[in-house]
Amino acid sequence: MAARRPSKTSPTTTDDTTAGRTFAQLGVPAALVDVLSARGISTPFPIQTATLPDSLSGRDVLGRGRTGSGKTYAFALPLLARLAASTRPRRPGKPRALILAPTRELADQIAATVAPLAEALALTTTTIYGGVRPGPQVAALRAGVDVLIACPGRLADHISTGRAHLDDVEVTVLDEADHMADLGFLPVVTKLLDKTPRGSQRLLFSATLDAGVDVLVRRFLSNPATHSTDPPSAPVTAMTHHVLHVQPAARLPVLVDLVAAPGRTVVFTRTKRGATKLTRQLVAEGVPAVELHGDLGQTARTRNLLAFTDGKVTTLVATDIAARGIHVDDVALVIHADPPVEHKAYLHRSGRTARAGAAGTVITLMTDAQVADVRDLTRKAGVTATITRLRPGHPLLAELAPGERTFVAPTAKPAATQSTRNPRKPANAKRRQGPSTPKQSRSTAPAAPEAPVKTAGVAAFSAGTRSGARRRGR
Repeated sequence: MAARRPSKTSPTTTDDTTAGRTFAQLGVPAALVDVLSARGISTPFPIQTATLPDSLSGRDVLGRGRTGSGKTYAFALPLLARLAASTRPRRPGKPRALILAPTRELADQIAATVAPLAEALALTTTTIYGGVRPGPQVAALRAGVDVLIACPGRLADHISTGRAHLDDVEVTVLDEADHMADLGFLPVVTKLLDKTPRGSQRLLFSATLDAGVDVLVRRFLSNPATHSTDPPSAPVTAMTHHVLHVQPAARLPVLVDLVAAPGRTVVFTRTKRGATKLTRQLVAEGVPAVELHGDLGQTARTRNLLAFTDGKVTTLVATDIAARGIHVDDVALVIHADPPVEHKAYLHRSGRTARAGAAGTVITLMTDAQVADVRDLTRKAGVTATITRLRPGHPLLAELAPGERTFVAPTAKPAATQSTRNPRKPANAKRRQGPSTPKQSRSTAPAAPEAPVKTAGVAAFSAGTRSGARRRGR
């Protein structure tokens, strides 16, 4: 494809007249269509239908769509098609395509989506981000890679040491560009884009165009085709929103009742410390849970997310690190244990459920002191929520999270906290025993189950948790 020089032309919006077409009719190569079919994907999502004709033709694209709208395939398919049609070989340290993502978890999920498609075209992929040893990344770069999926900070480190160069990049993708802006990555992203060839294709996908994203568009995209499948703050119609007005002492019993029901649940807290504390409390109440936040090492983050994805545990307690880009199938319930500060975070958090056309329920726990803030939050998010003042045992809890509550008997109290200690073992070795100690909780292994304990009624369970809460001094 001929090189294109960036222009100062403002972005243009094209008419989406491709509705109802298949991937093959949109121009996706047959080898990629076969991989999609094998994965049960036959009908393009709106963001894919809208953007693929332009991106496959080599045009710069600005795509705006809510989280869970199918943006990964929207940029992965044209990127791989272009590389497959190109005659440029792989060279050590010089990737042919670059995908920038704001978080490690999102980078891994993009890689999981791209890898089988790339393999069908004999293309290679690798991921680069911080929190892990750089040695394997350096080796992968040295061997040559077609598609590099990276977080900006670690990639900048490799470039500064001369281990990576971006002058062979034919396609650059910015995914979740507004989240990168929110995290303060715009300066390093700008430096990285400056190192890609001026005539290369650039695809930018974002839920919104604020927070400095428009600066990137004007500077790096040449007369882009702009497609928007949702208004910036559009709530998902398949979601039902509820606000549960509770007293502070009832917050934990109500939460335990909800997450003990069948199905996957993501619980959001405002702080990393809050996520750790709440995970310990849920485990102590007999609900296996894992945590996900920035204070965890990458190994623990990966292990915990995998445990949740594989269904080994059904409750994930997370900060806003999981609000963007984390895709887990069949999340039935999202709970804002701590209401977020601003409405965009509410929408992104809530987007962990009701994905790809599925239905989902979003619950916000609200105390008296939070009434004004939550009212303002839902108004700005364009959400009409049902507000219910309730106590533990209220029948609505069984309606919002239906099914028999299941609990796991907690393990014995760790030896390090008992009055009698084994003098042969150091205290720090004992602290590693048991799921509710700080060491164990930070690696988020749930309590080892002895036997499931089931209760048929919500009221019976709630009474037990209320007494437990009093014993813990809540």
